[in-house]
Amino acid sequence: MSNYELTTLLEKVLNKGYQMKNGEIAFFCPFCNHHKKKLQINLETQKWHCWVCNKGGYKVGILLRKINAPREIIKEVLQHLDEYVSYSKDKEEITQYEVSLPKHYKPLWIKTNDPLYRNAIVYLKRRGIGVIEILRYSIGYCNGGRYSNRIIVPSYDTDGKLNYFLARDMFPDSKFKYKNPPMSKDTVALELFINWNEPIILCEGVFDAISIRKNVIPLLGKFPSKTLVKRLIEKKVKTVYVALDEDAKKDAVKLSKFLMDYGITTYLLEMNGKDPSELGFNKFWNIVKQSKQSKFSDLIKGRLYG
Repeated sequence: MSNYELTTLLEKVLNKGYQMKNGEIAFFCPFCNHHKKKLQINLETQKWHCWVCNKGGYKVGILLRKINAPREIIKEVLQHLDEYVSYSKDKEEITQYEVSLPKHYKPLWIKTNDPLYRNAIVYLKRRGIGVIEILRYSIGYCNGGRYSNRIIVPSYDTDGKLNYFLARDMFPDSKFKYKNPPMSKDTVALELFINWNEPIILCEGVFDAISIRKNVIPLLGKFPSKTLVKRLIEKKVKTVYVALDEDAKKDAVKLSKFLMDYGITTYLLEMNGKDPSELGFNKFWNIVKQSKQSKFSDLIKGRLYG
């Protein structure tokens, strides 16, 4: 959907907008009714914010629901954003989502003459990802829509149901490397591949997880989700290896302390300034084999000198 078409839809509920720079458009705020157009919506990122009453958020759909926009318009906007999902209401706002892959998703294990297909394969090869990983993780790409030019890595839960997906731009000049699906990150990424009876590896991103391969969960950030914490406790996980990137040392120390407080044997991996995807499978697992169990005194030193 073009920005013009999206603007036209938004103007049906927010009245005439004022076009600004960088894909932003200003409207009169329906929350504070200020006499000037102070509600700004970025049509690329979906971030919205009123500079008077400070109301804001990161999804156009949530904004439309908060102002009780007609259901048909909400549906049409989300469909064109590749974000239409079924939802149910509680007392405050929409909280339950059923995620689906983008409608322009194309599997990369099916060869085509699409130039984007070739770019996607080249991008993945540079990251050490080949045919085996593409098949294992059902990796694809999008050649249109909101997730155009992006590598798509689906995540499935233990029952094989889609619970999230990562959308990574394959071109280096992108403003936004990742575009997340319209749902909470409170999930367990790549859970389908996890054996809870074996030691678990925790890393930051999905490409790190693909490099590690075995019994690994990407946090999609620096700290585990509530659902992941709950699963670690329910499954009585005994051992966890923490493999966060070099720029997240303090977060890795906090995470290790958090896990140790739950009685989980924890190994804080030293990766010599590299992340797992840079190290590759063999070097990473050599580090795992040589690692020693973390102690509280080690974590204190990490906090002081890390």
